[in-house]
Amino acid sequence: MPEVKIKAEPRTQFGKGAARRIRRAGMVPAVLYGHGSAPVHIALPGHELMLALKTPNALFEVDLDGRSELAIPKQVQRDPIKGFLEHVDLLIVKRGEKVVVEVPVETVGEAAPGTLVTIEHTTLSVEAEATHIPTSIEVPIHDAEVGTQIHARDINLPAGVSLQIDPETLIVNITAAPTAGQVEAEAEGEESAGESGGQE
Repeated sequence: MPEVKIKAEPRTQFGKGAARRIRRAGMVPAVLYGHGSAPVHIALPGHELMLALKTPNALFEVDLDGRSELAIPKQVQRDPIKGFLEHVDLLIVKRGEKVVVEVPVETVGEAAPGTLVTIEHTTLSVEAEATHIPTSIEVPIHDAEVGTQIHARDINLPAGVSLQIDPETLIVNITAAPTAGQVEAEAEGEESAGESGGQE
């Protein structure tokens, strides 16, 4: 995974008012912590940060006052309505160090006709080197038949990556797709339930 270089500014004012001023200036309040060091309060350029966070578990090279630290996002807070970034926690990591992260699950291929593919867990908890975190975990489902169940233990992980959840955890479930008649009957049932529920 390529490192995202980002320049941080020290943050000396705190509280909601200070955070709003920082965001109005196009920056995002953040905290850089880890490896026994005291948390460092910083502000990061909002647009660059937003683009970088589109990649899961992005690896940041944070430049602060001429000093560089490698870090990964541990918590990202967004406005629940507008979706803009409110605050980010960055965990300092070292090259060669292993970290536990949640990696998105991505199905590859098409299951057999007449099937419904359900991803029971959209992410997989794994341990990987901080500088070699996979962007996604691929789960092949090509021609998978009804009744196919793919558990965590069945997934081929990249070299150096290990599972951090119960191997028996169900990740992908292949079931029979509902027929047109079943979909219509279910819709009618919901409609009649809504009508009866609205009566005084």
